[in-house]
Amino acid sequence: MRKISLLVFFISAALFSQEDLLSDLENDVIEDKTVIAAFKGLKVVNFESTKLASEGDIFFVVAHRFSSVKYGFDDFFGLDNAVTQLKFIYGVNEWLNVGVARSSYLKKYGVHVKYRLFPQEKEGFPVTIVGYNLVTANTSLDKDQYPKLAFENILTYTSQLLISRKISESLSLLVAPTFIHENLATRSREVLDNGETIAHDEKADQLALGLGGRYKLTKRMSVNLDYGLHLNRNRNSNYRNSLSVGVDIETGGHVFQMHFTNAQAMFEDGYIIQGQGDWSDGDVFFGFNISRVF
Repeated sequence: MRKISLLVFFISAALFSQEDLLSDLENDVIEDKTVIAAFKGLKVVNFESTKLASEGDIFFVVAHRFSSVKYGFDDFFGLDNAVTQLKFIYGVNEWLNVGVARSSYLKKYGVHVKYRLFPQEKEGFPVTIVGYNLVTANTSLDKDQYPKLAFENILTYTSQLLISRKISESLSLLVAPTFIHENLATRSREVLDNGETIAHDEKADQLALGLGGRYKLTKRMSVNLDYGLHLNRNRNSNYRNSLSVGVDIETGGHVFQMHFTNAQAMFEDGYIIQGQGDWSDGDVFFGFNISRVF
């Protein structure tokens, strides 16, 4: 009987000790409250999203913008002509990305950094905030056109805060206050009734506000939209605010984006300042982005 009592005592002590150990371990666990997957692609459509490449990942992005669809079968709704951008993005760590790109539009090169400042949290910080800085070089400019052209003249600088909130499992929204400095300002030309041409230059410092959203239709498909509101555009400018709408399709290791936009340029200084198409006139460009991760 004494042996049975001792056995019961030791079993009970072991059980209570195990419960105390599990309780201590649970107290040491820090719950990850970070909200993920507000956007599946690195871009909404034209504007950057708050998604970053993971540490050690390399993204290869191929983007096409065909010419305007308004000319119909003359150039097969723009498919006969296209501009292309190739981009590599590397995840330095979980909060920092670096990237390089080249676009056939104005033969531009770009270098960027993208970095997460604050993540959205469940029952915590309400939004994700990401910084984005880009430098582009317009190599289509030459000294035959601008005799006093210097290297710094071909550079443009873009700074953005990307602020997103995942409202629900289906809906995510983005706001992107943007500052752009052009060393060589964008020029618009006005033709007067007498045939005289007047040039209107933008200010070197440009302000814009990007608005975007994603609505998930299925597990692997969403509809995306973004709009770039140029806040201090010259009133005589030939250009328009960019409006883009498209569909994201996630297929394994890459995201395929198809869209229509009134801006053919793909760098921020291009589609924000120099959106040349007009949706009301059917002057829009079909395009797509393909992202592959390695």
